[in-house]
Amino acid sequence: MASRKEGSGAAGGGFGTAKGKGKAPAAGDSAVKQVQIDGLVVLKIIKHYQEEGQGNEVVQGVLLGLVVDDRLEITNCFPFPQHTEDDADFDEVQYQMEMMRSLRHVNIDHLHVGWYQSTYYGSFVTRALLDSQFSYQHAIEESVVLIYDPIKTAQGSLSLKAYRLTPKLMEVCKEKDFSPEALKKANIAYENMFEEVPIVIKNSYLINVMLWELEKKSAVADRHELLSLASSNHLGKSLQLLMDRVDEMSQDIVKYNTYLRNVSKQQQQKHQYQQRRQQENIQRQSRGEPPLPEEDINKLFKPPQPPPRMESLLIAGQINTYCQNIKEFNAQNLGKLFMAQALQDYNN
Repeated sequence: MASRKEGSGAAGGGFGTAKGKGKAPAAGDSAVKQVQIDGLVVLKIIKHYQEEGQGNEVVQGVLLGLVVDDRLEITNCFPFPQHTEDDADFDEVQYQMEMMRSLRHVNIDHLHVGWYQSTYYGSFVTRALLDSQFSYQHAIEESVVLIYDPIKTAQGSLSLKAYRLTPKLMEVCKEKDFSPEALKKANIAYENMFEEVPIVIKNSYLINVMLWELEKKSAVADRHELLSLASSNHLGKSLQLLMDRVDEMSQDIVKYNTYLRNVSKQQQQKHQYQQRRQQENIQRQSRGEPPLPEEDINKLFKPPQPPPRMESLLIAGQINTYCQNIKEFNAQNLGKLFMAQALQDYNN
């Protein structure tokens, strides 16, 4: 399961997968083409962060629903409770099983279809998320992870995205080989590690009627607050996080270049060693002596271990996410500026 502890994860499944009448997907195709979320689920996720999320604190929870053809319907959710390291007896897996069992007893959808997590300025492309989503997706093929960005949402636009691991990355994670050769053979880059699934938020007719009534009662002046430009704190923080990830990428490149230099240096040492033995065998042959016995050169020169490249891909993916967030932030503020100016001209 997804966990607050860095790098932890376990396969989820609960009472089995949530398959409906859908057909099995073809090899290489995604099992889910669309995610349909009930409005109540969205409100529960937002409420969970508002009650327990503080600053960069990450909140997580379980998604429940079912699969119909290639559409994943998320109809319910419940949060992971907050606990400290002192709560050694707390078992998250047992907690989830009890919650789903209770929901089944009251005839509420209880089938496990994924999990959700909040993010801090888009900082979600991590090894912990990768490991947790692999565990979910390996146990439940259709599972997704929902990423909720409370900072973007507070600026007036709901930020909720669904992600899945691509089939190529799933195969690499199954083999647990993240060497440069394995990733190159699988043609894995940061662009094709995750796939975003379109989201559709659906409400019942009664909820839609209630929303219309609330919109009629809301003051017009309150709506104009959404046109106010966001402060520069968001842009400054995003740029700071971007620079931090660029520094990490630079350090990782230095490590990889050091590995390449060590490989090149060892190749030169091997070549020199082979030349010396060849000359010595020629001299021994001229003296009528038998040549030197064959030796396993790989035992004499143990090749250096290549550094894992998965962390580099995750850092590159996070850098790309920060760049997209900054681009969306600038475009959003520009649109607000034009709308505010148009509104001012209309009032004049």
